[in-house]
Amino acid sequence: MEAKQLNRDAMRVLKETSRTFYIPIKLLKTKLRKTVGSAYLCMRAIDEIEDHVQLETMTKQQLLREISRLLAEPSFNKKAYESLIAPHAEMLPEVTIRLGDWLDFCPEDMVDLVKAYTSEMATGMAKWVQKDWHVQTAEDLDEYTYYVAGLVGVMLSDIWKRYDGTQTNRDLAIGYGRGLQAVNVLRNIDEDAERGVQFFPDNWTKEDMFQYAGENLKKADMYMKDIQTKNILLFCKIPLALAKKTLKALKSGHEKMTRQEVEATVDQIINE
Repeated sequence: MEAKQLNRDAMRVLKETSRTFYIPIKLLKTKLRKTVGSAYLCMRAIDEIEDHVQLETMTKQQLLREISRLLAEPSFNKKAYESLIAPHAEMLPEVTIRLGDWLDFCPEDMVDLVKAYTSEMATGMAKWVQKDWHVQTAEDLDEYTYYVAGLVGVMLSDIWKRYDGTQTNRDLAIGYGRGLQAVNVLRNIDEDAERGVQFFPDNWTKEDMFQYAGENLKKADMYMKDIQTKNILLFCKIPLALAKKTLKALKSGHEKMTRQEVEATVDQIINE
């Protein structure tokens, strides 16, 4: 596929799959936009398998573990991937079917990072599918939120470092990811309950999860103090600001921010 068409497709699918991340990714300079866009699409591709309502638990585990193995190979075998998902292709979304294209979209000197972290995430997801997402302790919550979000923070830190030498703290990067995920958990309580999933440790109240989210979002604030590159800083500010405002809305009894509030928040950050 020609590069221009792949670029158009990647940005279209990105917009279709994430209102929160499409905007900050689009604002990144070309190399970072392609790298982070590729990473988001690859991770969303496997996330769609983890969350799929029609796939059997054993099928999800098998797919995720095999995808992890394929991603760990020196070069990604597109044909092997297509054969792997072929029996389920009719029920899988475009973002999952085109995993190989998203790797092609990534700059060559960055694709090893995207593959390695997506591979690790797929292994972690398979583990939690096997556990039926049954979080019992605070340690369980930390492990789950690491695999689905903290890992993203670490990967981004590696991308920033390779891009222009930006040095950030790994633990704070994990905290950033965990904070965003904790806000998602709070926002999706009813939806998760409907599908029999519970991410709250035993005996935790909603207030405990609010505190967990708040503590990790403070780490996100500290994480950004190490970043001097304006383009990277802008990218990091937007999801964090949206998470903080969503948390505030949830605390006051609202389900989520309105589209107008999201747009106003983004405009404010861009124009600072």
